Amino acid sequence: MADLEIRDLHVQVEDKVILKGVSLAVNKGEIHALMGPNGSGKSTLANVLMGNPFYQVVRGDVLYKGEDLLAMAPDERARRGLFIAFQYPVAIPGVTMASFLRTAVSARRGYDRELMPVAEFQKMLRARIEELKIDPAITGRYVNEGFSGGEKKRAEILQMALLEPEIAIMDETDSGLDIDSVKIVADGVNRMFEAAGGQMGILVITHYSRILQFIKPDQVHVMFDGRLVVSGGAELAEELEKSGYEGIKSQVDVVHAEVAESGAVRRAGKVFWVVH
Repeated sequence: MADLEIRDLHVQVEDKVILKGVSLAVNKGEIHALMGPNGSGKSTLANVLMGNPFYQVVRGDVLYKGEDLLAMAPDERARRGLFIAFQYPVAIPGVTMASFLRTAVSARRGYDRELMPVAEFQKMLRARIEELKIDPAITGRYVNEGFSGGEKKRAEILQMALLEPEIAIMDETDSGLDIDSVKIVADGVNRMFEAAGGQMGILVITHYSRILQFIKPDQVHVMFDGRLVVSGGAELAEELEKSGYEGIKSQVDVVHAEVAESGAVRRAGKVFWVVH
């Protein structure tokens, strides 16, 4: 059984069905990329995994380390090692990054009645800041207040490094970043993944392939209209860069026209998911 296993997931918002039978498995030690055009359902999947109550699961299961993830409260999911880097991180006026991070790390490490000792936390924080090449001044600022797009994303990578998740979901982390910022964020992610020694899995959600030039995925999955339609190796992202989503969609349409029964069909190193 996979560390994170999504089975036939159907999700709607009010009366609109967004996810229409998504199945995906992510293990520690693996990097997966989920790609697709805007509006295909990628961020909906991320929100469901982290317990956003706005999204209603109407069918399907999500298992995390063999247990029902959907039955867990959002804070329990985080405590148990699930992390999400949001596409649009929110500001928290009046709360410094250092205070926020100390509270989060304390909860993750099981400090129920008191926070992690200041000296121990500051030592950890300084080490992570140095590893990730982040300006230490960020820790004295209010969470995301007045941050540039790059600063917000680097702050999320710092959170990720301190929390040491087992499964990390990065929702459009490259959105709004210039190429230099993408490289910095990707370098931080790669450092964490290597340092974890196979004890962390990553799901990178994006509609651009540029971040995948720096974070090399083991598998790439493409989503259209709330369904996974094709999976393959890292070369699938390179193909998307050349032919665009329409090029992949045309291949999917051809396969669907040829196949009479639902299932998975392997063609040229890619797995096409046939759904009727």
